[in-house]
Amino acid sequence: MNYKINKPFSTSRDVNYLIFFDFDETYFPHDCTEELLGKLYEMEEYLNNLVQKRCVKIGWVTGSDLNNIIHKMERANITYSPHFIASNLGTEIYHVSENGELQINKIWENRLIEANFSNELVKELIRELYNVYRIRLVEQTQFGQKRYKYNYYYFEKSKSQSQYDLKIIRHLAKINGIGININRCNPKAGDPKGAFDVDLIPLYTGKKEIVRFMMNYYQVSLANTIAFGDSGNDVEMLKTVKHGYLLGNATEEAKRLHNKLTTSHYSSGILEVLKNIF
Repeated sequence: MNYKINKPFSTSRDVNYLIFFDFDETYFPHDCTEELLGKLYEMEEYLNNLVQKRCVKIGWVTGSDLNNIIHKMERANITYSPHFIASNLGTEIYHVSENGELQINKIWENRLIEANFSNELVKELIRELYNVYRIRLVEQTQFGQKRYKYNYYYFEKSKSQSQYDLKIIRHLAKINGIGININRCNPKAGDPKGAFDVDLIPLYTGKKEIVRFMMNYYQVSLANTIAFGDSGNDVEMLKTVKHGYLLGNATEEAKRLHNKLTTSHYSSGILEVLKNIF
């Protein structure tokens, strides 16, 4: 797989700070209005200046795959690439070279290989959920399934039934050695209403684990870690860093789970926090 994207933000041999961004509806605004994109470009220039002066590394940690990310970068005319991209819900890590080439992180890749995660393991879980508990998960086919991430929808029933079903799903994933992420869908990002995302991934992967891995990889202390997100699947990442913020446009589910919230939306909210920290 050979990808080449925009050149990244300025690079520095030293790394003093790490900033993690969710991509959809955090870094990238789906509406792409003139006002939102203007703020995005302002934020990019601020980040590039910050990288040079404060030795910052920037990463996108997202549920999207590389093809989807590249399409959205082109749509928004994003100027810079981050220094690394943790795609497919943090099951893959790519470093962006100075000329825009993507290079897979071999240490992380070896972790995935050792996890013994497979299509057969996931399919067996899906069959058991339906045959034993009559819980149906609907495969998300719009982007295709990935080697290390399998996406399903659970469509909401009554509140009590949904709580019971989701508890069963989590329990079966745990006893079968499968990592899982469940959060309420965000229609602004193209998902259906009244549904939950159910993502099945290898153990010890996902957004929280990406933060821990990259802190160790770059030898950056917890005190110098920052993250931004907008939905339920970002909350663990935000709680893992020192400065973790939901943006003002975050989902109601996320706001119930995390209390650090920016006043402004999208890039304006990000700048609000960064200018206060730095």
